[in-house]
Amino acid sequence: MGASTKFVQIIEFETDRIEEMRALAEETDQRLADRDGGPSYRLVLKDRNQPNRYLVLVEFASHEEAMRNSEDPGTSKFAEQMAALCTRPPVFTDCDVEDRTTFG
Repeated sequence: MGASTKFVQIIEFETDRIEEMRALAEETDQRLADRDGGPSYRLVLKDRNQPNRYLVLVEFASHEEAMRNSEDPGTSKFAEQMAALCTRPPVFTDCDVEDRTTFG
């Protein structure tokens, strides 16, 4: 797998302050909107069986892009603020995209 392999980070977290989390994400999105090398997309999922449990999938063009994004001070600040809204520390899973199929 080369540098062109898409990369997804999955962030699992629990919070009873989801509206504050959404507001923080929107504020961060606006602040970082014009920056190069950020995520391609983000998908937020709510667990139907475990209240207050969420999964966020964030796709980057490559692992290298994701690492550059992680080193950005704005990203570090967001991660600290996000963790403060969680009821337990978030869990991060790093994945190379092996296959992606679009239906319809």
